[in-house]
Amino acid sequence: MRRFTMPAALVFAGALALTGCASGDGGDTAATGDESCSSIAAEVRDISNGVQNNLAAPASLEGLQDYLGEASERTDALIEEAGDSDALIDSLGGFQTALNEVSTYAGGLEEVPSEEDPAAMTIEQDPDELASQQAAVQEASGAVAASCDTESDTESE
Repeated sequence: MRRFTMPAALVFAGALALTGCASGDGGDTAATGDESCSSIAAEVRDISNGVQNNLAAPASLEGLQDYLGEASERTDALIEEAGDSDALIDSLGGFQTALNEVSTYAGGLEEVPSEEDPAAMTIEQDPDELASQQAAVQEASGAVAASCDTESDTESE
C-alpha cells in the first residue's frame, strides 16, 4: 500500500502545481482574476504561517534571518504577479511591511546559553513582543485575503 501512496501523492501534488501555474496566467476574465488573487492569498497564508512558526522556534538567528529574507523575496514575486489590482498590491505591501518589522525584531534577538543545558544555545525572546510580531503578520495576511474578497465583490457589481 505504501508504494502506491507516495507516487499518487506526487502525481496529485504535481497536478496541483500545474493548476496553480495555469490559473496565474493573467487572463481577462473575472474568474481567472479571482483564482489568481485566491492563489496569491493562499501563498501569503503559507508565508505567514512559516514566518510565525520560524519566529516562535528558530533553530538559529542566521537561519531565521535567511528564512525571513526568502519570505520577503516570495512576497516581492507575489506583488509582481498581482497585476493591476490596487487593493491586492496595497495589502501585499502591508504584508511586506510586517515582514520587514519582523526582520528588524529578529535582528535584535540574541543567542544565549540554555538554562537546561548551558553548552547549548537558545534564542531569548520577549513573549509579549513575539506575540505582537506574530499577530501583526497574521493580520497583514488576513488583509491580503480580505482584499481578494473586496476585489471580487467590486467586479461583480
